[in-house]
Amino acid sequence: MATEYDVVILGGGTGGYVAAIRAAQLGLKTAVVEKEKLGGTCLHKGCIPSKALLRSAEVYRTAREADQFGVETAGVSLNFEKVQQRKQAVVDKLAAGVNHLMKKGKIDVYTGYGRILGPSIFSPLPGTISVERGNGEENDMLIPKQLIIATGSRPRMLPGLEADGKSVLTSDEALQMEELPQSIIIVGGGVIGIEWASMLHDFGVKVTVIEYADRILPTEDLEISKEMESLLKKKGIQFITGAKVLPDTMTKTSDDISIQAEKGGETVTYSAEKMLVSIGRQANIEGIGLENTDIVTENGMISVNESCQTKESHIYAIGDVIGGLQLAHVASHEGIIAVEHFAGLNPHPLDPTLVPKCIYSSPEAASVGLTEDEAKANGHNVKIGKFPFMAIGKALVYGESDGFVKIVADRDTDDILGVHMIGPHVTDMISEAGLAKVLDATPWEIGQTIHPHPTLSEAIGEAALAADGKAIHF
Repeated sequence: MATEYDVVILGGGTGGYVAAIRAAQLGLKTAVVEKEKLGGTCLHKGCIPSKALLRSAEVYRTAREADQFGVETAGVSLNFEKVQQRKQAVVDKLAAGVNHLMKKGKIDVYTGYGRILGPSIFSPLPGTISVERGNGEENDMLIPKQLIIATGSRPRMLPGLEADGKSVLTSDEALQMEELPQSIIIVGGGVIGIEWASMLHDFGVKVTVIEYADRILPTEDLEISKEMESLLKKKGIQFITGAKVLPDTMTKTSDDISIQAEKGGETVTYSAEKMLVSIGRQANIEGIGLENTDIVTENGMISVNESCQTKESHIYAIGDVIGGLQLAHVASHEGIIAVEHFAGLNPHPLDPTLVPKCIYSSPEAASVGLTEDEAKANGHNVKIGKFPFMAIGKALVYGESDGFVKIVADRDTDDILGVHMIGPHVTDMISEAGLAKVLDATPWEIGQTIHPHPTLSEAIGEAALAADGKAIHF
């Protein structure tokens, strides 16, 4: 059966369903095609379940350390089955919310595998979507005026180091673990690797992280990377940086897994009960019918312009499938840009320097804008404002006073170029810095903003004053 729509969205992850809601708000007849569950990776295999586990790990750690707060607890133990049940309950609640929003927006949801067809009897242009149900029923044909590809990404694997779901895991399988291993090797010290390292360590697992770059979190500001490594080392996590994992050296027994890594001309063997591979994510571009269009791909990702249009002007692509910053909030924003663009509302293109990035380890880290090195490389005359959490009353009260806030500004124009934080609850604090960037604020303006006392946010106000040498409490 063929049905016409103003817009069809291929993929019902964070980018896809947000685009669908925005299209419905604008009165467009909208359909979403999703092969699994609405909410996609973020809700089912990424942001939400991992943060639920991280929160359980935090509570477990706090309970073990409760005597520091004068609270004596005896015999704290971890029931990992319950941890997993709680995680699932959170996911299910949010998933029900997304389904409700689809009904509320009168958005048609097709569950099945969507493929893009070339020009056919249905349409002179490529872009008709054939939806396979997989149950022997005839395919649905959806004929959109505009199509948005939002097929997302999956964990990238190293050749020779493929996941078997038992001893070699991706984050997808790790989220489903029924019991915790005694020890784990994590290949990749990027954001996902570090969140898992922090969480598993707090659950009592012995963690070794092997990273190819010369430092963990290589895309973050150098001082943040160093501080994170130092604080996690202090806890007992082992880091091997500047090391190349040799997949063909992997050996598995029933109890453990070993692999060699090359560092500084030497080869060292590492062993653990399990291995987690987190070396980034790969766009889902296969099997969706791109060959039936003129859409261009580059480095395994769909190429788009600043309005998220592909080479076929009526077909847009958003989220992880186009690369760039592979973050849920970026996909949502791109979804809104795409819809508003074809609706003629002239949205602002996405500016990557306005996108806040968060790491939910313990300690947390968050940033927006340029790192100090990027700012210098771009020719800015840089001034820095730094302020430590150990001088913040609320951080001491909280019992988490590691870390700092760092503001990178231009000495000549007084523009804020980047804000970088590591410490307690910084993922919630970064939005102030994000707003400051959008409003083009100066350090002076943030310093003039009255931050309530005692709060963690005072660290931002103080770091802004520190950029001009006027910090009060340090």
